[in-house]
Amino acid sequence: MSNNIYQLVRNNIKFYRKQKNMTQNELSEITGFSHEYIRKLESSKYCGGLSLDSLYVISKALKVPISKFMESNYEV
Repeated sequence: MSNNIYQLVRNNIKFYRKQKNMTQNELSEITGFSHEYIRKLESSKYCGGLSLDSLYVISKALKVPISKFMESNYEV
């Protein structure tokens, strides 16, 4: 189950970023995270965890409530 929640969050980061017409590079500049980190977060091959602190920073950058990253009400 834990892998599923990480995949859901990764998909949502990508979904909301694209919805805002934002590139990975732009998101990295706003959050202060490296482009490589953002790229890895959105990758389905990335198995690493994501801290709540990082998710909070991303949610603020995308102007999306943090709870939205845990929802699966759309098609990726």
